[in-house]
Amino acid sequence: MNLYKDYLNEIEERKGQGLHPKPIDGAELLSEIIAQIKDVNNADRAESLKLFIYNTLPGTTPAAGVKAKFLKEIALSEVAVAEITPAYAFELLSHMKGGPSIEVLLDLALGNDVAIAEQAAKVLKTQVFLYDADMDRLKEAYQADNVIAKDILESYAKAEFFTELPAVAEEIKVVTFVAAEGDISTDLLSPGNQAHSRSDRELHGKCMITPEAQAEIKALQTLHPEASVMLIAEKGTMGVGSSRMSGVNNVALWTGKQASPYVPFVNIAPIVAGTNGISPIFLTTVDVTGGIGLDLKNWVKKTDANGDVVRNEAGDPVLEEVYSVATGTVLTINTKTKKLYNGTEELIDISKALTPQKMEFIKAGGSYAIVFGKKIQTFAAKTLGVTAPVVFAPSKEVSIEGQGLTAVEKIFNKNAVGVADGKVLHAGSDVRVEVNIVGSQDTTGLMTAQELESMAATVISPIVDGAYQSGCHTASVWDKKAQANIPKLMKFMNDFGVITARDPKGVYHSMTDVIHKVLNDITIDEWAIIIGGDSHTRMSKGVAFGADSGTVALALATGEASMPIPESVKVTFKGEMKPFMDFRDVVHATQAQMLKQFDGENVFQGRIIEVHIGTLLADQAFTFTDWTAEMKAKASICISQDDTLIQSLEIAKSRIQIMIDKGMDNHNAVLQGLINKANKRIEEIKSGDKPALTPDANAKYYAEVVIDLDLIEEPMIADPDVNNADVSKRYTHDTIRELSYYGSDKKVDLGFVGSCMVHKDDLKIVSQMLRNVEKQNGEVKFNAPLVVAAPTYNIIDELKAEGDWEMLQKYSGFEFSDALPKSVARTEYENIMYLERPGCNLCMGNQEKAEKGDTVLATSTRLFQGRVVEDREGKKGESLLASTPVVVLSAILGRMPSIEEYKTAVEGINLTKFKPISTK
Repeated sequence: MNLYKDYLNEIEERKGQGLHPKPIDGAELLSEIIAQIKDVNNADRAESLKLFIYNTLPGTTPAAGVKAKFLKEIALSEVAVAEITPAYAFELLSHMKGGPSIEVLLDLALGNDVAIAEQAAKVLKTQVFLYDADMDRLKEAYQADNVIAKDILESYAKAEFFTELPAVAEEIKVVTFVAAEGDISTDLLSPGNQAHSRSDRELHGKCMITPEAQAEIKALQTLHPEASVMLIAEKGTMGVGSSRMSGVNNVALWTGKQASPYVPFVNIAPIVAGTNGISPIFLTTVDVTGGIGLDLKNWVKKTDANGDVVRNEAGDPVLEEVYSVATGTVLTINTKTKKLYNGTEELIDISKALTPQKMEFIKAGGSYAIVFGKKIQTFAAKTLGVTAPVVFAPSKEVSIEGQGLTAVEKIFNKNAVGVADGKVLHAGSDVRVEVNIVGSQDTTGLMTAQELESMAATVISPIVDGAYQSGCHTASVWDKKAQANIPKLMKFMNDFGVITARDPKGVYHSMTDVIHKVLNDITIDEWAIIIGGDSHTRMSKGVAFGADSGTVALALATGEASMPIPESVKVTFKGEMKPFMDFRDVVHATQAQMLKQFDGENVFQGRIIEVHIGTLLADQAFTFTDWTAEMKAKASICISQDDTLIQSLEIAKSRIQIMIDKGMDNHNAVLQGLINKANKRIEEIKSGDKPALTPDANAKYYAEVVIDLDLIEEPMIADPDVNNADVSKRYTHDTIRELSYYGSDKKVDLGFVGSCMVHKDDLKIVSQMLRNVEKQNGEVKFNAPLVVAAPTYNIIDELKAEGDWEMLQKYSGFEFSDALPKSVARTEYENIMYLERPGCNLCMGNQEKAEKGDTVLATSTRLFQGRVVEDREGKKGESLLASTPVVVLSAILGRMPSIEEYKTAVEGINLTKFKPISTK
C-alpha cells in the first residue's frame, strides 16, 4: 500500500502549508483506499472512508471510474459497507457529474432488478452530463419497450432536471468588499506567477489579492453570515486582461458556496461588480459558475450648471459618487424587480445582470448544465416523438427589417444553431453557434482538462475543424513545476484529439510557439468562430473570443458556444503613415484618438471592433486585433481585401504543412483537413463565388471611429502611469503618450521584444537596427539588457534562411538551447542581448521577470502591476509598451531616445507600411 503511505506523507506536507489533503484523481490510490474500507479491521479504515466519500474528484478522472464501480457493487448489495448503504451509494453517484457514474446508473436503471432500476432512474432524471453513447443506450432501451427508459426520457423531455431545482431566491444579500480602486486585472485574483498551481484549487486560492484581503473577507463573512461577499472594482472594471477561470474560481472559493458536499474546493455563485462593470470575457467565466456580475455605475462624470463636464488640471473628467459601496456596506440584489437596493432605497437597475438566460445559469449552478440540459431535452422529445414543452428562456432573436449586417453579424448568422431558416439576426440576439477553431494554452490547460473530466467528455467534438494545445506560457523555464504538469496535460489533450505542442509519443520536437500565432495560421476561413483560453485569442481572420478554461472545454466537447451577438464599432483610417512610424504606433494611436473623439468614453468596451485594415497580411494585422484585448473590446473583426486574404491563406497553408512535416497531425488528419479547407476558400475568392467577408453598406454600428494617420508624428507609448495621484488611472492601458514626453534622461533598465504582439518583421527590424547602429558606431553596445523571444520556431527558420538570425547571434550574449532549457528563472540581467526560446517569456509573468523596480520598455501587451516587473521598496516597477524599434534603441542607449536619435536609428529600415483602404 505504498501509494496510500505516499499520500499520507503528502497530506502532512500540505498541513504545514495550511492545506487540506489534495483531492484524489488517481485510480491506483483510490483502489488502495477501497481495499482498506473493505478490511473492517484496518487501522486506516475510518480515514479511508472520509477520503473516498469527500475527497475524490468526479467526472471522468481515473479515480471517478473506480469510485463509480465500487458504488455499483454497494448498490447491488454485492459488497456491504456499513457506512455506505445502497441508498447512500445512489446519493454519492448523483454528485459524480457524468462519465463512469452515468454508465453505472444506466447499468442499474436498465437492469433486471425493478427496485434498483427505479432508484437509479430517480437519480438519472437529475443528471445532465450525458453524451451520445449514453443517449444511444436510452434510445435503444426505449425502442425495446423498456418502461424505465421511457420514464427517464419523459422526464428529460419535460426538463425536470431543471424545473425541479429550487427557485433563485428573490432577495440576495451582499456585503461589499472593495478589492481595489481602478481596473482590476485578473492578475490580482489569480497572479500569473502562480499559474503552476491553478489546478490545485485550494493552494491556488491562497494567492488571491493578499492574505490581508482574505482575512478581511473572512471577517465580513463572520459579521454578515446571511450575506455573500461581493468583490468590487471601485472606479474601474472588474476582471480586465484575461479570462482567467482560476480568478473566478478563487473568488468563488473565498466568497461563493460549495457546489457539492462531496467535491472539495469546487465553489460556485461568486458575486462581482465594478463601477464600469465586468470585462466581457471575465463575465462569461462568472456565468460558467452561476455567479452574478454587476455594472454599478456608482461614479459618474460631474457636470456644471450648463451641463458641461467638469475637468481637473490634467483635463480628465471629474467623477462624483452617486452612491457608496464602501467595504462593509450591506446591499440587496432583488432578482424579481431586478434592482439593487440599500435597505429600501433603490440604487440602480441591474436587469442586464439578471436576464432570463442568466437567471437560468444561477438556478442551475452554472451555464454548462443549461447547455447540456437543452441538448438532452431536445434528444428526449425527438426520441419520444413529442413536442418539448417550453421550459428554458427562448433565445433572444433581434431582427431589424431593412438593416444590413456588420461583419460579425454575418459570421454569427452563418454559424448559428437552432435558428429558423431565413431568419436574420442582428446585435443583441442571444444565440448558440458552432465553433470552428479552439485553442488551449498551457497554464490554463490543466484546468480545461479538469473541466472536460468534470463534464465527462472523452473526445473532441467532430464538428470542430481544428484545436491546438500550446506550450508557450511555460516555455521560458522548464522547471520542476512545468516538468510535472505539462507532459501530463499534453498526453490528455493528445488523447482527446487536440493537436499538441509537445508530443507525448516523442515523434516530433517540442514546440513552444505562441498560441495566438498558431491559431492565426490554422484559422483558414474569415467566416470562422474561434474560442481560445486566453484574452488575446483575437485572430486577424474570423472572429475570435478569449474565454475561460471552462468555455474552452465546452467548445472542445460540444463544438458549440452560447453568447449574445455584440454591437460593433467601425474603425477606418485616413491620412498617411510617416516613413519612420511603426504599425504599433498606429495601434496605440487608435486607442488615444478614440478616447479623445468620445470625450473619454471607451466605445470599444464590450463590443466588436470592426477594423478596416485590408492591405495588411494576417501576421501584421494581428498586431491590431491582438491589442483589442487591452482596448477592453469583446473581440475584433479584420476586413481584408481579396488579394491580401489569399496571400495570408497561402502563408497559413505553408506553416500548417510544416506542422504536418514535423509529424504533428493526428489520426483524424486535422491539419491536412485545414489545408484542404484553405484551398477551397482560396478558389472561392479567386472565382468570385464568395469574396472576402465585408459588412453590408447599410449595416448599423454603435459608433464609427476614424483614425487620422497624419496626426501620428512620434512613436506612441502605452504607459502604466504608476505615480498618477488618482490610483484608478494607473495600469489601465488608456494612457498613451508620445516619445518626446519622456525626455532622454528617462532611464530604461531592460528592453523586451517578444510576446504575441510581434511577428517576423519585428525580428528583422531588430537585425536591421543592429546593422544601422554598427554602421554608425562601429559596434553595438548595450547599456541595458535586451530580451528577444521569437513567437515561433518557423520564424527563426525563416530568419536563418534570410540572414537575419546570424546578425542576432553576433550580438547575443545568450542563446536558448532546446537540448538544455533553463530550469531556473533568471533573476538578474547583464547588459547583453538574450535570444530566448520562442514563447511568451516576460509577458506572462509566471516564469521570467525583470528585476524588481525596473523600468521596462516592452513590445508586450501587459503593463499590469507586478506582471512583467514587480515593485521594490522605494521604486515602482513600470512596464511601458512600445514598438520594436523604440525598445531596441532604448536598450542600446539605456534610456529613452530623442526623436532625432530614433529617426536616425530606423533610417532605411522597412517598417510596416500601411495605407488606408476605401470603404465605399
